[in-house]
Amino acid sequence: MKRLFNFIVASLVAGLLIVAPLYLALLLMLKAMASLARIVKPFAGLLPEWLPAERLLSLLLVLLICFFIGAAARTRSGRALMEKLERSFFERIPGYAVIRSMTQRLAGKGDETEWKPALVEIEDALVPGFIIEEFDDGRYTCFIPSVPTPFAGAVYVLDRERVHPLDVPFTQAIRSVSRWGSGCKELVATMQR
Repeated sequence: MKRLFNFIVASLVAGLLIVAPLYLALLLMLKAMASLARIVKPFAGLLPEWLPAERLLSLLLVLLICFFIGAAARTRSGRALMEKLERSFFERIPGYAVIRSMTQRLAGKGDETEWKPALVEIEDALVPGFIIEEFDDGRYTCFIPSVPTPFAGAVYVLDRERVHPLDVPFTQAIRSVSRWGSGCKELVATMQR
């Protein structure tokens, strides 16, 4: 019964972590389109009546603004401003840094030392996990995801002897966890001795 409850809670949390940002982004986009409707209304009158011109032009304007903000964020000064915003605002939001780091790793842009796949000795078993950081004394902070939800789990601080880094891509380790352990045979084969 407890396993079923844990599965339900973990699945609910994982679903919320996926759906909530998408829902909020969609709401913000619709709100921005409604705000810009007054600006595009004169131009919408120039287009055929059968075309939902006001909504279409509002959407195009929102996308254009997003494009320019994205292009500006890719410049040196834009990156510096984004880093300052992250440090002063976004990193204060609980879970933001973890989700950002995991998302970057899924996209192949993350730090290779964070979220490094590993097999971790918990009791008498090897468990798929991720090395989050290494202590000066050689111990590791490890995140052990719950199956099949890689976004929920437990954190352990373990001695080096109990943590076995893997030479596999982050996405392969996540895939194994989300598939109830299918693919662990390949993970064990890549254990670094």
